Amino acid sequence: MNNDCWHALDVITLSHINKVLIGVIIAIVAYAIFLLISDFNTILNKISSFQISYLPIILSLVTGSWCILFLRWTILLKNNGISIPYGQSFLVYIASFSMSATPGQLGELIKSQLLKNKFDVPVTKTAPLVIVERLFDLTGAIIVSIIGFWLLNINIYVPIIASIALILIFLLLKSKKMFNKTLNLIKRVKFASKLADPIAESFDTIQMSLNKKTLVISTIISVCFWILMGISSYFVLRAVGIDSLEIIKIVSIYSSSIIIGAASFIPGGVGVAESSIAGLLSLSGINLSIAFALGILIRIFTLWYGVVVGFVALKISGGLSD
Repeated sequence: MNNDCWHALDVITLSHINKVLIGVIIAIVAYAIFLLISDFNTILNKISSFQISYLPIILSLVTGSWCILFLRWTILLKNNGISIPYGQSFLVYIASFSMSATPGQLGELIKSQLLKNKFDVPVTKTAPLVIVERLFDLTGAIIVSIIGFWLLNINIYVPIIASIALILIFLLLKSKKMFNKTLNLIKRVKFASKLADPIAESFDTIQMSLNKKTLVISTIISVCFWILMGISSYFVLRAVGIDSLEIIKIVSIYSSSIIIGAASFIPGGVGVAESSIAGLLSLSGINLSIAFALGILIRIFTLWYGVVVGFVALKISGGLSD
């Protein structure tokens, strides 16, 4: 087993501060551009009208969604014969949110290194589960987007295209033959060739995580997660006095925007996700300047709140001492 390759990946994830700083810089630039192309006074007035009474509701929904994701993570661990005390496992899981502002959230691989350091769990057993998590995230987002847009008779090109891509990925992961052919292609790519062997070692772990029972349960959990995040976004709109959009529409807009942001592979989808939220809200009748402000506000709660809490958990868990 080529542990050196996974070790190299671990070292990369431990440079989390620099990676998150890149995401922060991109966010600052993107948000500054939004302010420049929008009516600053309109944005300021709308943000200043935020009703603090909605804050506990929004934060409770977002935090509750983390608990749902932790349940999915626990199921994936147990399905692969890994048992960690719930309290410490939860702390490690939340600590990984410090890396949410990375391309495809793959920086969350840091939890594999934390589990290795604290519980001597091989990275080769948990790193593939992080990849599986991202697949379930995408699955849940697509399902929520399609259902919401279908019910509201809205164009569903984005979720349909994402669905096709997701189906191809699942077929790839379920077929050993297709999996090996893809690995052979990866080996031809210079910067990715070193990962081919450890990825090959992960096939069985991925297979165990994609059995019928786990697939169904994890997908349901993922759908619940996106619904909660969408509802929290709905209350962000309510907090600034906007109640003209149905809650199911906001849920669909949020999940679709995150899909687009993830597809960009920009750290955290910063700028792209906010623009998508703003664009879809604008198409729904909200002033574009206000829509940009809402996009930023929504992401502060659904992305940056998690990053901040993640760093606190990372410090408590001792991850920052590495």
